[in-house]
Amino acid sequence: MATTSPLHVLVSGGGIAGNAVALQLLRNGIRTTVVERAAAPRPGGQAVDLRGPSKVAAERMGLLEGIAKYQLDERGMSYVDGDGEIYARMAMEDFDGAGIVADIEITRGDLNQVLLDALAAADTGLLDYRYGERIDRITQDEAGVDVTFASGGTERFDLVIGADGVHSATRALVFGPEEEFSTNLGAYGAFFTMPSPAGIEPGWFGMRMIPGAMLGIRPDADPATSKAIMTIRATPDPALRRDPAAQRALIRRTFAEAGWRAPEVLAALDTTPDFYFDEVARVDVPELSAGRVTLIGDAGYCGSPLTGMGTAMAIVGAYVLAAEIAATPADLTGAQRRYQEVISPFLDKAKEIPGGSLALMLPNSRAMTALAKLNVRIMMSRPMRPITKKIYFGHTDDFSLPNY
Repeated sequence: MATTSPLHVLVSGGGIAGNAVALQLLRNGIRTTVVERAAAPRPGGQAVDLRGPSKVAAERMGLLEGIAKYQLDERGMSYVDGDGEIYARMAMEDFDGAGIVADIEITRGDLNQVLLDALAAADTGLLDYRYGERIDRITQDEAGVDVTFASGGTERFDLVIGADGVHSATRALVFGPEEEFSTNLGAYGAFFTMPSPAGIEPGWFGMRMIPGAMLGIRPDADPATSKAIMTIRATPDPALRRDPAAQRALIRRTFAEAGWRAPEVLAALDTTPDFYFDEVARVDVPELSAGRVTLIGDAGYCGSPLTGMGTAMAIVGAYVLAAEIAATPADLTGAQRRYQEVISPFLDKAKEIPGGSLALMLPNSRAMTALAKLNVRIMMSRPMRPITKKIYFGHTDDFSLPNY
């Protein structure tokens, strides 16, 4: 480990972005405090993947061995009609692990646990990790940041890193209201755990497309359970955000006549232990730093879950930011500027929705949905696979991650 630095950095958020940047800061001898509003690590969650630059970053961070212990058996995606008949397949091998299903897939909770294990191994007394805590107020000057916590105490830090997600409280306190940076793309996403339907194919993500919505079922590592995953085009409604009953009602209306496994999915809605629902939103913060406060991950950049690149951006952003801070600990302004300069070309491409837009991905009419299904058949055919891979999934491959 590097010589201990006089810096003291606060990381707000104990998710993938926050834990990844904390890990790299610790490894560079930088005293780090992490605050996470949840009372404990949150297990499970949606499957996430590592590919291209994020896989390179994870390898350099020494995470691949830990990830391998939790890696999911993911073989590809099957596109099905209302009767459950498969009309197209996207096998992981056919796209060299760079399609919708990547060669490295892991649940968000398991990846976070890999990072927490690495943090524990790297800690030599420089880490202060606090669950059940959050930032309440931030006041900064040229020399540092005074942070008041919800528990009542106030402490001073050299730098604050906001890694607290799409609805970042850190961003709201320093950069401005959420609506200045977050754009609802006209859809909502949901997922939850359900009992695995009989006859489900191990390792295959089933996807059913209907006008204005899609419904997927992805097997878990435990054969007894699966994840129901859905995206619904809808007019933005702020009242939905804190109304689980209305969220479930929207899901029921949307998929009532969807066929396939929809009845089993809807039957699990009221008993699932981990129902998640949120808007499909894009986050764009033009300047990722304001004084001595910097944003990483979904707090600063999110192309929406439709891009499949949220975890990639979090890992790459954390790797770059920590390295730049460690390179010039006496010049945090320069480190923050270089972080943005390095990461911006990657973010511009990673935020792109495969296919170009939500409207093309999820058309509203029956006629356009039928055309979308035909397009899937064509794009998944053997002659078209190289073109499909390049157009839809290779847009960040030319980003060269600096080797710090």
